[in-house]
Amino acid sequence: MSDSMPVPIQFTDAAAAKVKALISEEENPNLKLRVYVTGGGCSGFSYGFTFDEKINEGDTKVDNDGVSMVVDSMSLQFLVGGTVDYTEGLEGSRFLVNNPNAKTTCGCGSSFSI
Repeated sequence: MSDSMPVPIQFTDAAAAKVKALISEEENPNLKLRVYVTGGGCSGFSYGFTFDEKINEGDTKVDNDGVSMVVDSMSLQFLVGGTVDYTEGLEGSRFLVNNPNAKTTCGCGSSFSI
């Protein structure tokens, strides 16, 4: 992806800071936050987060503060225009997706429909 193209999904400073802290704990600088969409959940689709050392063919990579987030092309189509953030609150701390494409979401915040 060239620098002139708009980034299809945002990676907030809060999310990048948490990824940086977790990578430091794991002592593996090759780790990247992988965000994906999978079928299931109470609204039809669910967001998933994991750490991955690899960038696969077709992945979109977004960098922030020296760390990377990667999204596969299938998941990206559901996430374009969205934002990956990290929050700490009464429900605990978690990564979350603010997704303008989601028509409905559920109370857990990790499930949505289009």
